[in-house]
Amino acid sequence: MSNEASSSRITYGNYLRLPDLLSLQSGPKEYAPPPSNHEMHFIVVHQAFELWFKLILRELEEARQKMSKQVIGEAQIQLIVQHLERVSEIFRLLAQQWKVMETMSPIDFLSFRDRLGTSSGFESWQLRQIEFVMGLSNEDRVGNMDPLEHMRKLRDEGKISDEIFDEVERVATSPSLNDVLHNWLSRTPIHGSEPKGAADSEIVTNYIEEHLSSMQAQIDGYVQHATSIGHMTEEQIRPRLEANISAAREFFFDSNQIVRRDRAGLLFIESYRHLPLLSWPQRLLDCFIDLEESMLLFRAHHARMVERMIGRRLGTGGSPGVDYLDATSSYRIFKDLWNIRTLLVKQSATPDLHHQDYYDFYRSRR
Repeated sequence: MSNEASSSRITYGNYLRLPDLLSLQSGPKEYAPPPSNHEMHFIVVHQAFELWFKLILRELEEARQKMSKQVIGEAQIQLIVQHLERVSEIFRLLAQQWKVMETMSPIDFLSFRDRLGTSSGFESWQLRQIEFVMGLSNEDRVGNMDPLEHMRKLRDEGKISDEIFDEVERVATSPSLNDVLHNWLSRTPIHGSEPKGAADSEIVTNYIEEHLSSMQAQIDGYVQHATSIGHMTEEQIRPRLEANISAAREFFFDSNQIVRRDRAGLLFIESYRHLPLLSWPQRLLDCFIDLEESMLLFRAHHARMVERMIGRRLGTGGSPGVDYLDATSSYRIFKDLWNIRTLLVKQSATPDLHHQDYYDFYRSRR
């Protein structure tokens, strides 16, 4: 092999740029002395998190871009499912990665904790971008925190570059996955009717009213059974169950008593998931739930690791520490997908389906 051919050959090390990657575990340039084995451990674990966050962001951005289109065919839904499934598996892996941190004792961590200064995991702009792209609102954050304002402050202090801030701002101000999901749900054909259909509003409203009637019938049957076996009195059980009907009506109808079509579409897909045309849409909805569940698992494992390591101390950035992390485990982004589960009825009680042939295996509709 000639020297020229040998020098141009791609090797494992130069493909992965390993010399560059493996030179980044010494901490900030002003660090002295070099990190101990415990601090090296801390650095490597968190750098690995950030590498995975980079991939998660890429996958979520790809999914969001595909879902932003006005027409999303079955083949595209399959690709979106692949993106979301990959992210869910990464979050499950990251949840387990906290176990590696737990091989370090609290005393081991305290030996170098002061060297972290006021740095905080809240300053991970990639994790904040993941929250933005998924659709977590500031109103739902602990204390109505505004990560974008925090990143702007870091930019103004010269702690992060203009390029980093601009990218965070772009993601924060773009439509989220939750936004495009609801736009997609609002276009769901219900009983064969599409949003631009002349009678669509009447068809969708009738569908929701029929579903509420089915919920009521199911409640009546349960109350009758529970009282007949002496489980509870009707006065004890009916008000609690009837509250579900009121909550369902508030869920499906806006303040002008117009059905929210995105939520009606969500109910329709979940209720008739067995139909061929709805099989991939229903799987997509399950992937969104799985994505959020896996992220919540990641957050919960993070909180327990921190409690095990520092107890109830304040975080290095001045946060309440584990109390803050525990609070993030209550975050819900795809709220409607979780809430709809309370409002479903058994398969035999779902309203009769109209135009079932519309939902048969794929046929061109354009």
